[in-house]
Amino acid sequence: MLVDGVIVTIAVIGVTKLPPLAWESVAPTKAPVWLIDSCAVAGALLPLLYFSAFWAMTGQTLGDMVTGIVVEHRDGRRLSFPHALLRAVVGLLLAPIWLVGMLAVLWDRHRRAWHDRLLRSDVRYASASTEPDVA
Repeated sequence: MLVDGVIVTIAVIGVTKLPPLAWESVAPTKAPVWLIDSCAVAGALLPLLYFSAFWAMTGQTLGDMVTGIVVEHRDGRRLSFPHALLRAVVGLLLAPIWLVGMLAVLWDRHRRAWHDRLLRSDVRYASASTEPDVA
């Protein structure tokens, strides 16, 4: 989570701050409100898109790759984008509930957090993934 947190924080700062700064460095006026607001919206959506896209495309965020874990369906298939987006929404927008739900891994024999039980997903070590090889 730390690796992903750093990556997303740097990306959000870049998306929200750099375009208005670039505007102001080449134009004699302050950045327009539409640009500032658009960058704010993009920055707010970026964490959801980061987690959703990585989980749907590869099953792993960059932080997951560092720690060697993969997020997938219980049967080993990759999450669809809507499924990954829902998981990201639960994790990011309902963070306090998500954190409490993480305690469930301490007594669940499959080490599933509440959101994984609810969304029928698993977090496994990448070497233990059951996804079939595709040639």
